[in-house]
Amino acid sequence: MMKSLQILLLAFLLLGFPPFPSANAATPAAAAVDNQPDTAIALKNYQKQLDTIKQQVSKAHTDNQLSKLFIATQALAIDLEKLVTDLQPEQEKLRAQLEVLGPEPAPGAMAETAAVAKQRNVLDSSKAQLDDAVKRSQAIRANAIALGQQINDLRRVAFKTQLALNTGSILSSDFWGAEEQPPEEDLNRFSDFNQQMLQIWETSWQEEWRYGTVGLLGLAVVIWSLGRYSVERFLAWLCIRYLPDGRLRRSFMALATAMITLFAVTLALNLIELTFSRVQEFSPVVHDFANGVKQLGVFCALIAGLGRAYLSLNRPSWRLAHMENAVASGMRYFPPLLAALALAFGSIEQINNVTGASLKTTVLGNGLVSTLMALVLLAIPLRARHIRHRLVRNGEHVEKRSTLNGVANLLILLFSVVILLSLLIGYVAFARFLVYQLIWIALVLMAFYFLVLFTTDLCAAVFSPHTTCGRALKKSLNFKDRHLEQLTIIFTAISKCSLLLLMIVALLNGSFGTTTPNSLIEKIIAILSGEGLKRLNIVPSNLLNAVIILVIGIYVLRVTQRWLSHELLPKTISDIGIRASLVTLFSNVGYVLIILITLATLGIQWNNLAWIVSALSVGIGFGLQEIVKNFISGLILLTERPVKVGDMIGIGGVEGDVRRINVRATEIQLSDRSTMIVPNSQLISQNVRNATMGNAQGVVTIALTFPVNIDPELVRNILLEAYREYAAILETPAPYVRFSQLGPEGIILSVTGYVASPRMVGATKSDLLFNILKMLRAQQVNLSKPQEVVFMKQRAKELIDEEEHSS
Repeated sequence: MMKSLQILLLAFLLLGFPPFPSANAATPAAAAVDNQPDTAIALKNYQKQLDTIKQQVSKAHTDNQLSKLFIATQALAIDLEKLVTDLQPEQEKLRAQLEVLGPEPAPGAMAETAAVAKQRNVLDSSKAQLDDAVKRSQAIRANAIALGQQINDLRRVAFKTQLALNTGSILSSDFWGAEEQPPEEDLNRFSDFNQQMLQIWETSWQEEWRYGTVGLLGLAVVIWSLGRYSVERFLAWLCIRYLPDGRLRRSFMALATAMITLFAVTLALNLIELTFSRVQEFSPVVHDFANGVKQLGVFCALIAGLGRAYLSLNRPSWRLAHMENAVASGMRYFPPLLAALALAFGSIEQINNVTGASLKTTVLGNGLVSTLMALVLLAIPLRARHIRHRLVRNGEHVEKRSTLNGVANLLILLFSVVILLSLLIGYVAFARFLVYQLIWIALVLMAFYFLVLFTTDLCAAVFSPHTTCGRALKKSLNFKDRHLEQLTIIFTAISKCSLLLLMIVALLNGSFGTTTPNSLIEKIIAILSGEGLKRLNIVPSNLLNAVIILVIGIYVLRVTQRWLSHELLPKTISDIGIRASLVTLFSNVGYVLIILITLATLGIQWNNLAWIVSALSVGIGFGLQEIVKNFISGLILLTERPVKVGDMIGIGGVEGDVRRINVRATEIQLSDRSTMIVPNSQLISQNVRNATMGNAQGVVTIALTFPVNIDPELVRNILLEAYREYAAILETPAPYVRFSQLGPEGIILSVTGYVASPRMVGATKSDLLFNILKMLRAQQVNLSKPQEVVFMKQRAKELIDEEEHSS
């Protein structure tokens, strides 16, 4: 080899040509060396541009800013790709020159000349610098592409949250531009994803996997169709055979229909995933897509199952909702159609998410999804209205639509129109938000409706004295019927409160296709631990959630007030005053909690309310002192209960019954049926006579003046007989007569008896006076002369006061 090289060099010399270019000649190696400083400067500038873009991305808040930064990254990637393309010919030339020189001589072999060694070193140095420049260019380009993808992801995420973002009307050419000229990167990502899916599909049908694939897919179809139908029939038979007559059968079967549909779809989807995952392990992209589709399929199955349970086409007599059969039959295709659309277009959105599709493609997909879903939702109330009108025209009986049903249809109609208008004017993000919020709210409310009916019917059946379970409880625990009734009310309330908490958390924190029972429980714990109150982050969705929680909270609070006042407390507490105090206290605490939860839903942090508290402190110091004083006094009245609802009190020279203790004042009904409003602070700071606080009995005392010559024993017996014969006078304590005074003016005898309430004293005293005068005349016993009565009036009043005080 060395000899051949020496011969070649000798030939070059004989021909008069130098074997290598001279140092002064412009060789590719020299040119590459000369271009190295320019390339290094260019790479340094490109890196600075990339760093600048990264800093601007962290500060960008609008889609316009992110869009400009995304274009900048694309331009930077193109420039770097051009630089790499320009450097590649230089690399090829240097590589060819090194190949001409051949490999470096091995140790011990004939050494090459100094000129060859020098030229080799120059070429190696130039090639190393060029290789490093190419690697740096490719690295910066890869970082620029990755940054562009991150910006694109941020734009897609911002698209879902920035509801006021106008991306163009669905009728504009810009909207359909993504379909006519889809971005090349999107096509590449979709092509890669499609290749992965096709590879999994083709591999699953190879000879070694074919029969297992057919078996698993067939089993999934059987479970979804025949298995679901058979289980529903079996549960219906169990309901008729073992459950007691009543609403429990209907509510259980409705809930079971929804759950069977849910479980059948879940099992079928798991079998489908197993069919293809057993062949080869999924890539991360395919794995994320499969998980997303499974979650989406579960919720779509819940839509179909709840719709089937609500319509109850197979068993119209078991239908929970009041609906004509014609209306139910006309609505039968909407739940599966809505579920199928949600699954199909939700899968498209999953593909966009896992492949990192551009914002333009994402907007196109979301616009199509929102349009079709809005049209289906719009058709639901219109179809029901058309069927009802047709029944009326045919003279058939149509039940009056409930207020709740009418409000639901109106809201669906209104939401659908707003969604379509938003799409027409270009607010695709807002339309998508409304579509998914409407589906999610309807899904949660329907599930809550069936669960509440089932738990209510279950508690009523378990604790009913007419069922086997209720009779067993009575016998084993020695319960009475009223005890079972109380247990029914308490357990029903606990179940409803638990379900209501789940519903509120699902409405406020859930999203269609992503929320699971575990996530709901985690969010409940987060709310109860106060995590939602640690930051201020008011966004449009939080505003909508705050309105929902405020309306639901006020409605639930009022329903609970009625339930406490008319169901639970009358069966557990006999004292009407305690019941009223508990209801009032519960109402006050409830309104405070509603306000706090509403603020927490908005994401308001408590330290952000410090300025409000400071302003209120100043206002309290100047103008709200009396209001605060009365409010605190009202709380004291409700807790200590020196005065409660139903008490007969006297204050400021008037006497009446306490009817209501409000936050600021107390209402007292007087004997003339008028109402006196007394500030709560007066009931705390002034002397108040409570006639029913220590003893609810009334004292009836009558003092009469007789001549000195009467028979005291006879008169005493007459008075006692009159009291004992009167039905309102209590036997215990027994009535008695006292000899109050003996003097020249006459004898004063006072008779005292007790009635059940101080409110009966006036009427009882009047009736007794009539009877006593009648009995005295029958026994020919006369009273003292009028002048003696007037003379002794003051003294008799004092005696009466002493008697009442002693009693």
